[in-house]
Amino acid sequence: MEYLDFELPIKELEEQLDKCMIIGEESEVDVTETCKQIEKKLADTRKEIYKNLTAWQRVQLSRHPNRPYTLDYINAICGDTFLELHGDRNVKDDKAMIGGLGKIGDQSFMFIGQQKGYNTKTRQYRNFGMANPEGYRKALRLMKSAEKFNVPVVCFIDTPGGAAGIEAEERGQGEAIARNILEMTRLKVPIIVVIIGEGASGGALGIGVGDKVLMLENTWYSVISPESCSSILWRSWEYKEVAAEALKLTATDMKKLKLIDEIVREPAGGAHANREKTFDVVKNKILTQFKALEKLSPKELVNTRMDKYAQMGVFNG
Repeated sequence: MEYLDFELPIKELEEQLDKCMIIGEESEVDVTETCKQIEKKLADTRKEIYKNLTAWQRVQLSRHPNRPYTLDYINAICGDTFLELHGDRNVKDDKAMIGGLGKIGDQSFMFIGQQKGYNTKTRQYRNFGMANPEGYRKALRLMKSAEKFNVPVVCFIDTPGGAAGIEAEERGQGEAIARNILEMTRLKVPIIVVIIGEGASGGALGIGVGDKVLMLENTWYSVISPESCSSILWRSWEYKEVAAEALKLTATDMKKLKLIDEIVREPAGGAHANREKTFDVVKNKILTQFKALEKLSPKELVNTRMDKYAQMGVFNG
């Protein structure tokens, strides 16, 4: 288990608890009471730390190396029913954007999402979850297939942004993201978007238009990352904490500004602390939202979605 700097008090108490248990096992000393005290203190400390997280600490949690990624969610939710589909039928298959058909119970869904790597080799293979234009075009191709066969779409967002290299620009990164936003607003099947990690910039928006947008508690959604914002405004990364607060990028801020529909609570310690519970909660939320959306006709779906996005940013002075 890896710990972030603000989680160090938890690490110390967990180490104390382990030592206490070892002493109890290896000697005749009764340490039950001591262990209970440490456990209580650990629970209280955990509660206190995660109750008062700053915006920057939530950004750190969203990038935690042990945090589950898109394929972890899909494999846990669909089991062996997931069939991955590849390629944009134009350039190549983008490994940073994954998609395919899967079932929850008897209901089929088209799952799409950015995938990060879990070690150096896979991070390079997945381009750190930063999709190229062919990734967004693959996503659009799968959405259009889903529309053709009347299959609802579920998008998992977890990206530090769209790929920003020269090849991405040559192949039309801006157009690919803009095209996806346009097409998603008028797709005739339900779209449920779940932000499971980082939701950065146009890279997230490229698969981020939905009838219902859910955000896990310790994730962020913003036009720019706190570090980049800090380096633009203050020419240094040192003000990233200030930038994170000012950007209003947490799930609570997003809900307050009516930019998302629901906050999904995470287990104490974040999604990585209890993966199974997180997968279960996300699965149930997807099903709940789908049950409400399947009652709407394609025309009602599109009109409601359009109205929702048209009302964003309206200011009544």
